[in-house]
Amino acid sequence: MSSLSTRDYIVFLIYFVIVATYGFWVYRRKKNADATSKDYFLAEGSLTWWAIGASLIASNISAEQMIGMSGNGFKMGLAISTYEWMAAASLVIVAVFFIPVYLKNKIFTMPQFLSQRYNGTVAMIMAIFWLLLYIVVNLTSILYLGALAVNSISGINFQYCIWGLAIFAIIITLGGMKVIGYTDVIQVFFLILGGLVTTYIALNLVSEHFGQQGVFNGLRLLSSHANDHFHMILKKDNSNYFDLPGLSVLIGGMWIVNLNYWGCNQYITQRALGANLKTARSGILFAAFLKLLMPVIVVLPGIAAYVLYKENLFHQDLLQGGEINPDRSYPVLLNLLPSGLKGLSFAALTAAVVASLAGKANSIATIFTLDIYKKTFNTGASDKSLVVVGKIAVVVAMILGVVISPFLGIDKKGGFQYIQEYTGFVSPGIFAMFILGFFWKNTTSSAAVFGAVGGFILSVIFKFLPNIANLSFLSPLGFSKLNAAGVYEIPFIDRMGFVFIICIIGMLIITKIQNPRGDRAHGLEIDTSMFKTSRSFAVGALIIGGILVALYSVFW
Repeated sequence: MSSLSTRDYIVFLIYFVIVATYGFWVYRRKKNADATSKDYFLAEGSLTWWAIGASLIASNISAEQMIGMSGNGFKMGLAISTYEWMAAASLVIVAVFFIPVYLKNKIFTMPQFLSQRYNGTVAMIMAIFWLLLYIVVNLTSILYLGALAVNSISGINFQYCIWGLAIFAIIITLGGMKVIGYTDVIQVFFLILGGLVTTYIALNLVSEHFGQQGVFNGLRLLSSHANDHFHMILKKDNSNYFDLPGLSVLIGGMWIVNLNYWGCNQYITQRALGANLKTARSGILFAAFLKLLMPVIVVLPGIAAYVLYKENLFHQDLLQGGEINPDRSYPVLLNLLPSGLKGLSFAALTAAVVASLAGKANSIATIFTLDIYKKTFNTGASDKSLVVVGKIAVVVAMILGVVISPFLGIDKKGGFQYIQEYTGFVSPGIFAMFILGFFWKNTTSSAAVFGAVGGFILSVIFKFLPNIANLSFLSPLGFSKLNAAGVYEIPFIDRMGFVFIICIIGMLIITKIQNPRGDRAHGLEIDTSMFKTSRSFAVGALIIGGILVALYSVFW
């Protein structure tokens, strides 16, 4: 039943009051939060390691994970967890190699890095691009999927849901990065608690259906009744191979997906850019540990829904347009929860959506204000005026997201696939531009433009290449497979890997032609001592590595 009881609304109201009150307290306690633009956009020096880690996860986990990844759990099983578990490894790499470069060179935005490393033209091109990407792809999908989920669980009108989420997020965002960071700690608490409750109930439902009790029996029953859903590395004959092509999730394009997202993304790195290196690294390591837990919350419920669906339960509830829609599995499970617990899980889902919206809106405001408005429209703007412009940008971006999101076909593609598909067209080129910018001092600005623009063009070419060329010769290598139309198609992740390699080669050639003497082409300060870590960080990183090896060994 798609409705909330009085008890559910009370639980949700408690969540709302706690978040709003705590956010207001943080804002009042730091009245000078609006004193400088760096305080407002970055919470410079104010976030602790646990706030940074919690904020990273709160900003990352949203409707596309809670709904979309759970739907993928229903469809393909545990294999989709590679996005979460490989993210844990990527976060360790970002903490060791990326963050020191940003902090040493006082980088506050990604366009600022490009301006300092290459030139202002490259930075402005990418600033405009990132704004469009964040608004048209990320903000809209989070808003739309979040509203759909809230609507399906509560029965509240969709328009009320989408505007309610937007307004809630604006209230949080207008307090600045400091308020976002610390309220995200509470959001993550509700997210994890509510998510674990949902998983617990889902596993118990499986146990009870087969005449048993307990979550461990539920896990065992999942494994026996959906054994094909517990393999991390998919074989070529698997129908989901196009989404997760075998070993490429370990040694191929999945690294580009994660390292670009966690290391070259304003939305994410902004959480750590206002801290010192030790605090930033500790926060990122904390986020990596939380990432290991996420599949329990977002994937296992989907697998449980699949097992119950096979047992002819809530078949009608999963139908949309006459077909089974896996993305409905998580809301369907929430609707089975008892009164009160449903309100808690509803609060968890809302927390995930609002935290992501707030983080994305703050990043949009930061890039627009510091990298476009200040550099193009008002070079002498005061800190106070920059903060005002940033707040206006938050409201405008959110309104744009609400207005355009229903027209993008997000529900037809599936939220998780929607984001991955459109960001994947540019991720390889951007990552190539960043990685060479970090570690090859000779790289020229023209090479960077090739990486950004050429990478996008190459991604489009590879997308449509199967329609004009026979790629069957790649099939024995596992890089192409016959699709439903009888055409040999390159899996999405492999396509990203090919584009990245071509971008790197192209950038190397352009740089060698333009800079044959190997002159230093940038003003970044980089030395090997920056990459040394503390003993405690090294121990934590080794533990994460050991857990990942164990997980992939058990569920290979």
